[in-house]
Amino acid sequence: MAHPQPPAELLDTIRNGHRFIVASHQRPDGDAIGSAFAMALALRAMGKQATVVTDAIPAAFLQPFPEVSGIVITPEVGDTFDAALIMECSELSRTGVSGLDRSPVMNIDHHPGNRRYGTVNWIDESAAACGEMAFTIIEALGVALTKDIATHVYLAVLTDTGSFHFSHLSPRTYEIARRCVEAGADPQWIARTHYDSNTLARVRIFGAVMNGMVIVDEGRVALLSITRKTMEDLGGTNDDLEGLINFPLTVKDIEAVAFFKEVGDDDWRVSLRSKGNVDTGTIARAHGGGGHTNAAGCAARGPLDEVNKQFAQLLADAIRRK
Repeated sequence: MAHPQPPAELLDTIRNGHRFIVASHQRPDGDAIGSAFAMALALRAMGKQATVVTDAIPAAFLQPFPEVSGIVITPEVGDTFDAALIMECSELSRTGVSGLDRSPVMNIDHHPGNRRYGTVNWIDESAAACGEMAFTIIEALGVALTKDIATHVYLAVLTDTGSFHFSHLSPRTYEIARRCVEAGADPQWIARTHYDSNTLARVRIFGAVMNGMVIVDEGRVALLSITRKTMEDLGGTNDDLEGLINFPLTVKDIEAVAFFKEVGDDDWRVSLRSKGNVDTGTIARAHGGGGHTNAAGCAARGPLDEVNKQFAQLLADAIRRK
């Protein structure tokens, strides 16, 4: 089956331009960093200027990847460019960087519910990761797949598929992974660098979160939470929460997980994960968030007991609908 191709206008903008700025969403994950830097490195290989920006320093486990140390940390972009390439970001405000729309915006995303805010919008919901879309653009432009580009594409695909666990996987996903490894990406180094760089605080937080896990719906739904006080007492940061939500899904009978992180009084950031056809994306979008079938997020307000009950019921209903 033929895979979706980038719009001609997107490719022409890249071919004809010289100065580009590249961004993704706040608190960038592996797909955000991987797809952004894959594009930036490909642009540089074409002899063009490409600057990657974000509003905060990326997580420590992403900093060893090629060129990430050169990311520009800024709340605002005052200059104009031939185009702003926005990778994996459902709305422009989620970049956390203002002024990107001073330049023509190329909106490249695979999330359902994308707001189509760009001058050009390429939304491919069939892609397992935005890194797949970056690879397709690079391929269409005829740019050679260097080791560093391949490393970022592989990072993007590995992380946004939950290490090849989630839905939307296709033969194309594995073909891209194969091509990246052939080009020099080291799967063992990438996986270890991203997943095996724990701090002692992270291990302590992991214990606290799992110790407080609540199991409902006849063992099919797991509820996790962490308060600001626990984070402070254990000396943790947001980086230390990365990936914790996936652990309960290793239990055979658990089909969906909600993780509540306290960000203010009765104010929670909610992460949702699931297996198979249990749709968390619809739940998140109904609550002002977004994401995919198996990985999504949103916000919630209220006492923890209430939001626990609310999302437990939502996830239980999603399991029954699968």
